[in-house]
Amino acid sequence: MSLKASQRAMVPFVSVDNMMRLVHHIGIEAFLADLAAEIEADFARWELFDKTPRVGSHSDVGVIELMPTSDGKFYGFKYVNGHPKNMKEGLQTVTAFGVLSDVYSGYPLLFSEMTILTALRTGAMSAVATKHLASPDANTMAMIGNGAQSEFQCLAIKAVCGIENIRLYDIDSAATEKCMKNLAGLGFHITPCSTPEEAIEGADVITVATADKDMQTILTDNMVGAGVHINAIGGDCPGKTELHRDIVARSSIFVEYPPQTRIEGEIQQMPEDHPVTELWQVITGAQTGRKSASEVTLFDGVGFAIEDFSALRYVHRKIQDTPYYLDLDLIADPDDPRDLFGMIKRAG
Repeated sequence: MSLKASQRAMVPFVSVDNMMRLVHHIGIEAFLADLAAEIEADFARWELFDKTPRVGSHSDVGVIELMPTSDGKFYGFKYVNGHPKNMKEGLQTVTAFGVLSDVYSGYPLLFSEMTILTALRTGAMSAVATKHLASPDANTMAMIGNGAQSEFQCLAIKAVCGIENIRLYDIDSAATEKCMKNLAGLGFHITPCSTPEEAIEGADVITVATADKDMQTILTDNMVGAGVHINAIGGDCPGKTELHRDIVARSSIFVEYPPQTRIEGEIQQMPEDHPVTELWQVITGAQTGRKSASEVTLFDGVGFAIEDFSALRYVHRKIQDTPYYLDLDLIADPDDPRDLFGMIKRAG
């Protein structure tokens, strides 16, 4: 991809404000459905991508990570943190920004906020997994953990899978009230629940997204019946899980990238050789997803760089010919590429 002269120095920047405007311009359910399709298409060409576990810097209060990948034409990375203690201090648990670049020149093509975009792509990723792994007649989802990610999960799975019956549970009833208020008028039939057991009663899909950084047991084995699909997305770093080991042991497990998931996901509780199936293989038809009506399927989702790449490329395409970005003078562009110092000197 060759850059035009006018593109060299100016890089489109999507701020938080413009990301929200873009979402409203497209429509949030349409955005989530489009993004799910983008991720699904990129997973179908999985073998073209560079793949590496995220590069993390861990502390006793959280983690800061870089998530890079490339398909040979574009390069993308995300900077993201995960600090569960932030919520008590009035801060976001997760914040992020990302860059999409042109492989041919090495020049950045997009600089974007990704706190909102990560929430959107996480919901979209769960919807892709649910589409391929849940029972075809699934119509009810239990949403365990009603924090910042819950509405995105519900809306994405409604947009992609048509599931409108939602049963909500959170240890903090105020979070459930918040989620109900935000989803009101969006086509859901919502039931607030006082226990996890009540929430999963009659649910075909269980999505678990809690924020505690600990080896939690949000669901125990006796709570999960036959034929259920589970999206376990809250266990996303070493030492943090949400499901009892026995649930993991009896489930058919599907993951994004095993070298990363074995460190960060629910399967960190299991032996190194515990069998898993990579979700891209199900999407391409190389492997079978759900094999029977009674099978318990588990998407052990930790978030992978290709999903962020898909999101960045989608946003880059959708902002074209819109007012939903700013041009940043980010790249030095001297008249003579060999005379960077001269450009500085003349500026004085």
